[in-house]
Amino acid sequence: MAEKLKSYKTNSLKVYVKTFGCQMNVNDSEYIVGQLEQLGYSRTRDIFKSDLILLNTCCVRENVEQKIYSLISKIKKIKENTPSIILGICGCMAQKEKENIFKKAPYVDLIFNPSQINNLEEIINITKYGNKKYIFCENSTKFILKHIPVIRESKISAWIQIMRGCNNYCSYCVVPYTRGPEQSRGVSEILAEAENLAQENYKEIFLLGQNVNSYGKNLPESVTFSKLLTLLNNINGIERIRFMTSHPKDFNFDLIKVVKNGDKVCEHIHLPIQSGSNKILKIMNREYNVNQYKSIIKEIRSNINNISITTDVMVGFPGETEEDFQQTLNTFEEIKFDDAYTFIYSNRENTIASLMPNQVPLQVKKERLRRLINLQKEISTKINKKLEGEVLEVLVDKKSLKNIPNQLSGRTRTNKTVVFIGEQELVGKLVEVKIIKSDTWTLYGELVK
Repeated sequence: MAEKLKSYKTNSLKVYVKTFGCQMNVNDSEYIVGQLEQLGYSRTRDIFKSDLILLNTCCVRENVEQKIYSLISKIKKIKENTPSIILGICGCMAQKEKENIFKKAPYVDLIFNPSQINNLEEIINITKYGNKKYIFCENSTKFILKHIPVIRESKISAWIQIMRGCNNYCSYCVVPYTRGPEQSRGVSEILAEAENLAQENYKEIFLLGQNVNSYGKNLPESVTFSKLLTLLNNINGIERIRFMTSHPKDFNFDLIKVVKNGDKVCEHIHLPIQSGSNKILKIMNREYNVNQYKSIIKEIRSNINNISITTDVMVGFPGETEEDFQQTLNTFEEIKFDDAYTFIYSNRENTIASLMPNQVPLQVKKERLRRLINLQKEISTKINKKLEGEVLEVLVDKKSLKNIPNQLSGRTRTNKTVVFIGEQELVGKLVEVKIIKSDTWTLYGELVK
């Protein structure tokens, strides 16, 4: 398909792309925009000036899905005023809601799922020259991104999808149904992408997968995620390697050794725990218990100095009692995560959890979330306070969002945000910064000359 893409001299057509959800969706949108540019489209930030509107959607939580449907309904006015505009819905919600979107919003023109992003020329042409609505939601497309044009949002850090899909079937999650079963990209394809990024002066690569620890299981060659990291660590030019997400059930000592010994693999591990209650973990179908999780954390910290560990956690899962929630609080107090992405359980249709009894009332879920967030704030603040006076390596990635002259922002190897004063020419470079003060989310420092 990629070889058929035509390059047009004039970019008279405009596309508006709005992305919701995870880093995988962000990277999918980069491939979408890359292909559309070669089909004669240029990206616009003004939805009213677009010829094509694409919403790259997420459905992990109900409130996000509601926001997307709300935006779709607002676009109806644009379509009424300019009927020639093509409105497309892609991403995970497109797969999950493919039967409902046309019913709720008949002015939508096409729907395609994540596995179809490398078939965009065919999808757009069929839609433009056809006279009916189209759904492209087959999950059979082989996972190959080689030769697919991509326009990355950053010139410093790049996402690399090493696999897609999931085989875990956690009882609350729709991802296996929206992104299909696990598929790993070939090693040579991933290495070639990383080498090209190095030649383009990218400093950091971020490996993406629903469960990176499962990488390689469906490949004919014998390769593990740890082996892939080792190969990537040998590429000249790349300074930092990050990855997410790891699953505790597949986490092993080989990966700890690679993080410890790989000079480019950053000392940051994101390891979702989801709950501190064994009862809840079991009905979530997470396939590990709290003691096993704690053993992994102990092994990581005993082998890797100054490691930062972040996590995902869900409160208010069906059947979660106050005692179960207290076990989560106790686990957080014991482990002391650097940061945590905290969520209220969201009931997703057609998942096992949606059929479970003892659904927790929303007000109870909100109150538990508040208590957990307050606890994590205290922990994060104390951890960051200990870094005051330290000199840390920072990859400068942008000018600070605050309107302060010469204020720059970057990240440490442990993925902590650092703000300091420096010249614009430092963006994209590794610098040393002495940390002067800190708060819950940010470190503030002075550039070491």
